[in-house]
Amino acid sequence: MAVTITIPTALRQYADGNSSVGLDAATVGDLLRGLVEAHPALGKHLFSDEGKLRSFVNIYVGDEDIRYLDGEETPVQAGDTVSIIPAIAGGNR
Repeated sequence: MAVTITIPTALRQYADGNSSVGLDAATVGDLLRGLVEAHPALGKHLFSDEGKLRSFVNIYVGDEDIRYLDGEETPVQAGDTVSIIPAIAGGNR
C-alpha cells in the first residue's frame, strides 16, 4: 500500500488531471520528488529554482502541517494521506 498524495484542483492540470496519486516513499520530501518525477510540470509550482519548497505551498500529513513536524524529512508510511494545500490570498477587506 502506497502513500496517497492529494492534488489540489488548481494543480491537477499538471498531474494529468489526477486528484490523487499513490507513491512509495519514506519521507514527505521523497514523496514530493517522486510526484515531480512522475509529473514534471508540477515541479515549478511546488519548488523554487533552488529546489526549496515554495513558501505558499502547505503540505499536511493527515491533519498535521509539516512545518511543525520535521519539514520535508517528516516520515510517511503506507496508508498515510499527504495533502498539498496552496495558500490563497486576495479578496476585499
